[in-house]
Amino acid sequence: MPAIDILILSNGPGEVTTWVRPVVQALREKLGCNQVRITLVLSPCPNATGKEAAIARSYPEIDRVQEPEHFWRFLLWGHTAENWDWRDRGVVLFLGGDQIFPVLIGKHLGYRTVVYAEWSARWQRWIDRFGVMKPEISARVPQKYAHKFTVVGDLMVEAGGVGGVGGAGISNELIGLLPGSKPAKLAQGVPLTLAIAEYIHAVRPQTRFVIPVAPTLDLETLARFADPHQNPVSHHFGSVAAELIRGERPLLKTSSGLCVELWTRSPAYDLLSQCSFCLTTVGANTAELGALAVPMIVLLPTQQLDAMRAWDGLPGLLANLPVVGTGMAKMINWLVLQRLGLLAWPNRWAQSEVVPELVGLLQPQTVAELALDFLNHPEKTPTNALETA
Repeated sequence: MPAIDILILSNGPGEVTTWVRPVVQALREKLGCNQVRITLVLSPCPNATGKEAAIARSYPEIDRVQEPEHFWRFLLWGHTAENWDWRDRGVVLFLGGDQIFPVLIGKHLGYRTVVYAEWSARWQRWIDRFGVMKPEISARVPQKYAHKFTVVGDLMVEAGGVGGVGGAGISNELIGLLPGSKPAKLAQGVPLTLAIAEYIHAVRPQTRFVIPVAPTLDLETLARFADPHQNPVSHHFGSVAAELIRGERPLLKTSSGLCVELWTRSPAYDLLSQCSFCLTTVGANTAELGALAVPMIVLLPTQQLDAMRAWDGLPGLLANLPVVGTGMAKMINWLVLQRLGLLAWPNRWAQSEVVPELVGLLQPQTVAELALDFLNHPEKTPTNALETA
């Protein structure tokens, strides 16, 4: 096999953890290491945490990583920050960003281009091959480009299937709390899920709780959202307070004495697969839980409408304007909420609500009672519990 370069283009934390990781693992398994060099180039993303490059460098399958601040120079002129060399033969693989990027970079390097298309496939004339999530995407393309399309399935599901189930000795009554990884979600998600956990624990003290900490999130940042003095949004949920306790197993300890374990190993599939169910925000985590067949309750609190400002494009710019940004964010989010459909990935796959989605001014006690009903009647799915609660 001749020596080749595989250049992967990606951007945000979800793409790096749920798309890039399973793909590079599969590439190494299939192609080996001797003649294949894998490079990841990150493009700017409004939802980026700044840790995407470090996470990618932790993947042993990737040889080189370039940070997003150097992207535009590479896109426009083909120059990397470290003046990397490129082999004569190679492929540009798109796993996040804008689909025009592989077109331009492929031209610079003289490489063929492959795009993973989750919802839409653009630039069909200039892209060599598309791997699409669903056959409906390829059904919409002109017949002359149909040969370029292959249905490859959902990469997030593939990510959820990686790794075996471990965690021997984990209690059967373990509840996972997944409040998110971005500030807009953490500000509401952390105090809400902690308040729910306190209510459940008061009724069922044998129940354990764990937060699988996103790899893009450090413990100190997570703990700040559990401190009412640093997170004013928490007063909407009873001002639950927790402090970070370090040790061999770090945890958040609330003022009532509840200890919520913090799981920092990623991916956390062995842990999640042992959970009785999870309380989760919307996002890629719902796909991972669905792939692991873990029951879940999906939470989207709206106590602070101006908290969500991570929209792409013009809405994101308006929501982050000085002075008027707060008002714009409230208006944009109110409009979005009026048009919300199915949010969790299992529901979007099924085109019906197979897991409950709770949207609105969520109260910890109400959600906790729903969770307790499920714990008391494990033969129910959370959806059935919602219908009878």
